[in-house]
Amino acid sequence: MPHFVLLTRLSPQSLHQPRSYATLERHVADQVRHHCPDVQWLHSYALLGPWDYIDVIEAPDIDAATRVSVLVRSVGQTHTEVWPAMPWPQFKELVQGLAESH
Repeated sequence: MPHFVLLTRLSPQSLHQPRSYATLERHVADQVRHHCPDVQWLHSYALLGPWDYIDVIEAPDIDAATRVSVLVRSVGQTHTEVWPAMPWPQFKELVQGLAESH
């Protein structure tokens, strides 16, 4: 199944105290499980930079990944971006196929 990278930046209004992080995470996860049961969270990292989180998800297609992004945005009062990601070995194979055809 394809992988996607989800970048998330929280709005200042979304968190009022440290325990708000756990509440927000639970609420977003519940909504994603309910509306996107075919999506699996693979990795989540907190970041120190312009983005607050980076998540790697597995989704059947870009539509499902977009649904996750919209849910995170609407439930979590955030800004999100979704990037398709290809495992390095698969990318090398694709490039090699291009090189051999020229």
